[in-house]
Amino acid sequence: MASTALVVLTTLANDDDARALVTALLADRLIACGTLLPGARSIYRWEGAVSEESEVVVLLKTDVSRWEALCRAVGEWHPYEVPELLALPVDRGLDLYLSWLTSEVVV
Repeated sequence: MASTALVVLTTLANDDDARALVTALLADRLIACGTLLPGARSIYRWEGAVSEESEVVVLLKTDVSRWEALCRAVGEWHPYEVPELLALPVDRGLDLYLSWLTSEVVV
């Protein structure tokens, strides 16, 4: 079975923002699942200065057919001016899981 699944990475400043984003994306069937990984530290350059912040990494599981709509929704709902949004294609996965994922987002 050729997978069209994506794991999409984003980060948010805190657990409440991460939960709100995942809940909104689930409600619109743009993702099948969102996994919150609190406790991350991000060190990055922004507007010429190096910053270091605590963040929550969020793994969003979706289908490639939902990518454009997911990008639009994250642009609307994400509190960051420039949100991280990186899609990693799923090369392989358990067929049962991939079927479930697709059934949750492809309507």
